[in-house]
Amino acid sequence: MTEAIHQHSSIVRGPADAFYSPRIMGEKRIDGTWAGWIEFEPAAPGLPFLATDRETTQPSRAALLYWATGLEPIFLAGALQRALLRQRLRPS
Repeated sequence: MTEAIHQHSSIVRGPADAFYSPRIMGEKRIDGTWAGWIEFEPAAPGLPFLATDRETTQPSRAALLYWATGLEPIFLAGALQRALLRQRLRPS
């Protein structure tokens, strides 16, 4: 089951001065580890909701939370770029 792990306090600027609020999500895998990815909620209506592929695999939920709380704004900016690329490459 997917869980919201951490709502990051940073706001990330995307193309055309669009702003996104990053949230780290996680899901327990069958082997007991946790997969984590980042979702980006747009600040303005009409912009797409974005998400990365898996960014990390951690041994526990607590380890995933620790990873999430250590993410710096520069990492989140790169993750937004990966999410934008993922959206563009998604088949229509």
